[in-house]
Amino acid sequence: MKKKIIISVSNDIGADQRLQKLARTLFENDFDLLLVGREFKNSLPLDLPYPTKRMRLIFNKKAISYAEFNIRLFFLLINLKSDIYLSCRTDTLPANYYASKIKKTRLIFEAREIFPEMLEFKRRPFAKKVWTKIEKSIFPKLHNTFTVSQSIADYYRKLYRTRMNVVRNVPYFEIIADGKGKFNIAGKKIIIYQGAVSEGCGLERVIDAMPFVSKDAVLMIIGDGDLKRNLIQSVVNKNLTNRIMFLEKKCSEELFRYTKAASIGLCLPENLGLSNCYALPEQIFEYLRAGVPVLASDLPEINEFVNTCKTGIVIDNCQPQLLADTINGMFAEKMETVRFDSIARKNCWEVEQTTLLKIVRGRL
Repeated sequence: MKKKIIISVSNDIGADQRLQKLARTLFENDFDLLLVGREFKNSLPLDLPYPTKRMRLIFNKKAISYAEFNIRLFFLLINLKSDIYLSCRTDTLPANYYASKIKKTRLIFEAREIFPEMLEFKRRPFAKKVWTKIEKSIFPKLHNTFTVSQSIADYYRKLYRTRMNVVRNVPYFEIIADGKGKFNIAGKKIIIYQGAVSEGCGLERVIDAMPFVSKDAVLMIIGDGDLKRNLIQSVVNKNLTNRIMFLEKKCSEELFRYTKAASIGLCLPENLGLSNCYALPEQIFEYLRAGVPVLASDLPEINEFVNTCKTGIVIDNCQPQLLADTINGMFAEKMETVRFDSIARKNCWEVEQTTLLKIVRGRL
């Protein structure tokens, strides 16, 4: 008989690419799934091979919405039969933890970040204190956990003696399109950024650097986020609209084709807290898979991977002129990328998912 897993997230199921990878792996390995998340005004219809439930909350303010979601999730869980609860992120953990105690159901927890250290809590110290207390009360009691980087695993092990396995957020290798890029700007070298356009992504500094970058280069920003509107206005104010372009978020297949046409990929998160500092963004691996060298921030996990595998350049000073000089240097001395394919094959979801399956099957 198939084991049933209820996977819960506090965001929109359809917009959570990490969730889709977790769910696909479990579904393809004969688990019976139910995905639970939130429904927003802009949520799109879902077309998935497994059942889902999306909650439209009454309250939308952060603190109250977290409470409402967990209360409703708790009652949903205790009224459904399941062999395993998979709680994604700390903001779904209270409901999952207490439901697992009542129902005597196995609980697996995924930490996608150091939740109380996220940027949104820098200006909300009371909320940070509450979530820290929640983690402090529950984390030492967890036995089946995983996270996205070794630095986060080490952090929680030292803080709460919680042993976490690592399942990195890497892309599937299988999405390999033809060798030609999606777009072609005649005579132009393309610098690409793909991902969330939000606080701490480092794009402000890149925009400031563009006047000093080789005139035959353009910057392509693909993604959405709270910072996007301000960045577009900044580009207009600096008269850089002919050199910096913004595109909406793309599906994996289309994004791969865009990325493959680029000469340099950007991954320049700012060190605005431990959660950012210990991150290992998926875009590092997206660029690798497309055969594109990365220009990356000197943060622990990023530095370790990029310098060990020699997939790009790590920079510790992102002042506009120095950033531009580094970009121009990468154009002048092109990195050998033939070996990127073999590195990508070792750092893809097809390989990473084996750790996830061992955790779910109780072998780790």
